[in-house]
Amino acid sequence: MKRRGISSLLALHAIALHGGTVSAFAPARNSYPSAASTRLYAKQTSSPEIITSAKAKAAKAPIDSNNHRSEPKERIPQHSDAVHTKRRMELGWCNHDACYEAIREKVVGEHNHLELTGPATGQVVYSWDQDSDEDSDGGAAIVFRSPPAVLLLVKRDEEELLLVAKSAIEQLMEEGVQVLVDSTLWGELEESDSTIDMESSLIRLFDPKPVPGFGDGEHLLFDSTDDSDIDANGSGAEANRGGRGPADLSDADLVVTLGGDGLLMFAAHVFSGPVPPILPVAGGSMGFLTPFAREEMLEAIMISLGLREMEGDEVEMEEDDESSGANGLSISQRALNNMQIEAATREAYTEKPLAFGSNSQICISMRMRLDCRVFGSDGSLRSRYAVLNEVVIDRGSSPYLASLECFCDDVHLTTVQADGIIFSTPTGSTAYSMAAGGSVVHPAVPAIMVTPICPHVLSFRSMVFPDHVVLRCYVPSDARSTACVYFDGKHHTELKRGDSVQIQMSAHPVPTINRADHSADWLSSLKRNFNFNTRVRQNPLT
Repeated sequence: MKRRGISSLLALHAIALHGGTVSAFAPARNSYPSAASTRLYAKQTSSPEIITSAKAKAAKAPIDSNNHRSEPKERIPQHSDAVHTKRRMELGWCNHDACYEAIREKVVGEHNHLELTGPATGQVVYSWDQDSDEDSDGGAAIVFRSPPAVLLLVKRDEEELLLVAKSAIEQLMEEGVQVLVDSTLWGELEESDSTIDMESSLIRLFDPKPVPGFGDGEHLLFDSTDDSDIDANGSGAEANRGGRGPADLSDADLVVTLGGDGLLMFAAHVFSGPVPPILPVAGGSMGFLTPFAREEMLEAIMISLGLREMEGDEVEMEEDDESSGANGLSISQRALNNMQIEAATREAYTEKPLAFGSNSQICISMRMRLDCRVFGSDGSLRSRYAVLNEVVIDRGSSPYLASLECFCDDVHLTTVQADGIIFSTPTGSTAYSMAAGGSVVHPAVPAIMVTPICPHVLSFRSMVFPDHVVLRCYVPSDARSTACVYFDGKHHTELKRGDSVQIQMSAHPVPTINRADHSADWLSSLKRNFNFNTRVRQNPLT
């Protein structure tokens, strides 16, 4: 599409919906797009009648001695003869290779007023499309094309959590839900004296293959069609229990993490591509990203799978009653589930209980991830990771300052001379970035935070970029030493002179299930874990 007229940079995310799937117009090639990788363009169009009339008048004009047409003298039109028409402006989104119709912006009226159709983000909810048949009693019975599958990940070396997991597995299997477990949990279940039937078709070993194109070394060249490790019956020898093959990434309808924030990040690492909804259950120490208590895990799983229909928006509950309401999990500030928020400075502070799963709709936070790639000095791809929290480039063990040249859409951003620099998602804004002085950002904000670590300059401050930009940092040839890069605190990689790191939005976010909604859960975590903005209240004036 040819662009004409006015162009201006667009600081919005470049996400388009195609056929119900979410895709991102991020550059797929290794080279870097121009500075205008995503821009809003305006095209003005004229009426064909006006253009034709102007050409006709020019053809009838007389020619002078210099072979130039002289404009005929016309009378000045009166007000009644004047026609006031404006060219129509059209909006669209453009990235490095194509242009698209504008999603959020629109032109209104004959005066080309620019307006927004709505906010850039909102609360995302999901519900299940179910088939129902009439049962013998005349009621609607839910019928599934295949049993719903839950991947259960449990924090290791925790006997108490293992007991909770065993009880949940037994009850889920009784409800006809298929449970997927990793090899560690499978071994612990076999060695224990539980009553779980390990030969049942409702329990399977979760043994996923590496996601093609992610990781480093041979994993980058991994072929998803390579089944050399599968025997003639279609299953590996280790996982061939009861004639069932191992479960893969696409088999899970829901992921349940029983542990801390680290286990949630591990689940996000396992699913480097598309991620099913994750139900985070608190089983660690802090639990910033785990709003559910272990006592309510089973009921939360059933509601999240759509196996229990909820109606109504509120739940009647007595004060200090920790039981679940009839219409869903009740949310109260005084719930005795280790997830309460203390409001010690307010004697009469109360909160109206809310229902989790009301009207069969589950609120989720679409947690943005970063697609990070490491290139060698020759331009070859060395490694690639999907990052939930942050990417950190620092000086490593070197006594010298890290020296980096950073670019935003191939426009020079800054020269970094510091201990390092942090590229953070909104989810990671409350982690290392916050400790280094970065802003705390709501998880629904589509942005990338750039925060320096102890810069040796007074003017380098934390910055926030829209999620459509492509950021790149490389180690210059005159740097005193090499640098190191970490992805969510792991996958330590040395950056030699000439090596670079490319950072952009990943097309696959991590959907985590909310207990209330994305704002209530986030603010509750800030208050519970960080005592956000807590101080003694001033006495009123007498």
